[in-house]
Amino acid sequence: MKRKKIRMAIAEDHQTVIDGVLSMLHKHEYFKAVIITTNPQELLRQMACTPVDILFADITMLYRNGHELANQVKELFPRVKMVALFEKGQNNIVNTMIEEGTLTGYILKNTDKHTLTKELENMIEHIYTNDKSLKEKPTPAVRLRKVTPETSHLTERELEVIRLIEQEYSNKQIAERLFISERTVETHRKNIFRKTKTNSVIGLIKYAYEHKLVNIR
Repeated sequence: MKRKKIRMAIAEDHQTVIDGVLSMLHKHEYFKAVIITTNPQELLRQMACTPVDILFADITMLYRNGHELANQVKELFPRVKMVALFEKGQNNIVNTMIEEGTLTGYILKNTDKHTLTKELENMIEHIYTNDKSLKEKPTPAVRLRKVTPETSHLTERELEVIRLIEQEYSNKQIAERLFISERTVETHRKNIFRKTKTNSVIGLIKYAYEHKLVNIR
């Protein structure tokens, strides 16, 4: 059976960024950009007429005027998953939106082409293979690890995986939470053990507590 395409809205202040994202993803077999705009109000008007599964937007656009746009999207289109694209120095905005449960995901704006494409493809692939997720409320973004410059040797994705490991999530559960494959989770775990110089979950959790990567319950 042929899978239906995921419908994505791309909202960015700069057309060059939009063009870059489209050039990275236009060959994706299941990806379809149905809304492309640099105007936040035009975005809402188009979303009212055109069904969307994922909103991929610049963090400053979502947060404009006290993150009014993000709240409007969340209220009017609760099934839409919001993924924020942000730059270094915008950590506070991202963290505020994580605390409020607005974001489904976030990606650093200067991420290399391969990583950016892979992150989005993993998210899209997860949704394609789990159609029921489109009928449920978005995953609470509070589960996302906050952006922390103190742990720069670990990627944001690796920090998320550590947090879920500490909560005793299995590889399968981590994959479902982060919209990635189990094989990708296994790769992250190997990289995490290497970077933290640990060789067991107990050692990793001890490291995470000592470096304040997770909250001690």
